[in-house]
Amino acid sequence: MSAPRPLAAYATVTAAYWAFMLTDGALRMLVLLHFHTLGFSPLQLAWLFLLYELMGVVTNLSAGWIAARFGLTRTLYAGLGLQIAALLALTQLDPAWSVAASAAFVALAQGVSGVAKDLAKMSAKSAVKLLAPANVEGALFRWVALLTGSKNAVKGVGFFLGAALLAGLGFEASVIAMAAGLALVLAGVAAFMPAGLPGGKGKTPFRAVFSKDAAINRLSAARLFLFGARDVWFVVGVPIYFYGVLSDGTAEGNRAAFFLIGAFMAAWIIGYGAIQAAAPRLLNAKAKPVAEAARLAAWWAGALALIPAALAALALAGGGAAWVAAAMVAGLLAFGAVFALNSALHSYLILAYSKAERVTMDVGFYYMSNAAGRLTGTLLSGLSYQLGGLPLCLATAAAMAAMSWLFARGLSARPSGSRRRA
Repeated sequence: MSAPRPLAAYATVTAAYWAFMLTDGALRMLVLLHFHTLGFSPLQLAWLFLLYELMGVVTNLSAGWIAARFGLTRTLYAGLGLQIAALLALTQLDPAWSVAASAAFVALAQGVSGVAKDLAKMSAKSAVKLLAPANVEGALFRWVALLTGSKNAVKGVGFFLGAALLAGLGFEASVIAMAAGLALVLAGVAAFMPAGLPGGKGKTPFRAVFSKDAAINRLSAARLFLFGARDVWFVVGVPIYFYGVLSDGTAEGNRAAFFLIGAFMAAWIIGYGAIQAAAPRLLNAKAKPVAEAARLAAWWAGALALIPAALAALALAGGGAAWVAAAMVAGLLAFGAVFALNSALHSYLILAYSKAERVTMDVGFYYMSNAAGRLTGTLLSGLSYQLGGLPLCLATAAAMAAMSWLFARGLSARPSGSRRRA
């Protein structure tokens, strides 16, 4: 097999990942806002996303093994194809169904979408490890930060797109439009993907997906709690809180609230993605060895835990005052900036710690922990908001960020054999 053209392959993989994440962000907002207006409680809304996150755990655990057996391009195509299938399945939702039947059907479709997302993510991230020039100082951190940061910016646009499509076209037409667009992207990627990415090794045993590397296991635990700390407020709590603040209950008020909530969620994700993409420059990563990047990951996790703790106290003290909502916007944007630096350091470290011959399995195992954190955060988002409103959501986020800090503290103990610079 001929060697891949690194820049052409990187551009093609990135374009496919962008298209996928645009629909992923849009679908999340469509489902959340549409079913909230149908009367679903915060906990019921969280249940709609639980199978999505659970399938992410299962998929990431096996995706690295699947890629090792069948190759990265096949897993990328499978991710795009399954997302199209999930979108089309949602067009079969019948308004006459009961709440329980509707919730079960949407959760199943979301489960397929969860499989799709993590196949696409594992494929794209593993490809960067293999395509980044090893002889260029700082190239790996820059390439992975650019891929991940730009992906999150695109996903942020997707949040706004989903809210706007719901307000303008309604649920079913929006889903059909996204499925058609993603089908065109899949055809284009299949036509232009350069040859040369690794194919499968048919005899790879499944037990190989479990890492025996202490640094990778500790980093994976830190990742679990990092993403739990975000999703515990991001998935249900804050969108529903802002809906209560912004909507007056009329159809016109609902549409205005949809746009404003979508704009905030989009701005948060886009800002997060921009900072993540700029992380190598902001952290001066080119001059730092891997051990220093690990110490930075612990430091920024500790800083992250302080923000939701302060916001929880503010929400508890301020009650329903209008200035509390404005303070929440500012505080959550600050959370996004610090979260982005944490996430960029993690995304670099997993590739730096992984060996090229098992990168798909190490990345899959790491993102299994990422998905487990999202699953935990999603469940706790609906539960904590229902039990204690926004203050409990944010207090839970602070506790999870503190756990991420505890696990990240040990990363600097990485054996001296990994002296590769960021």
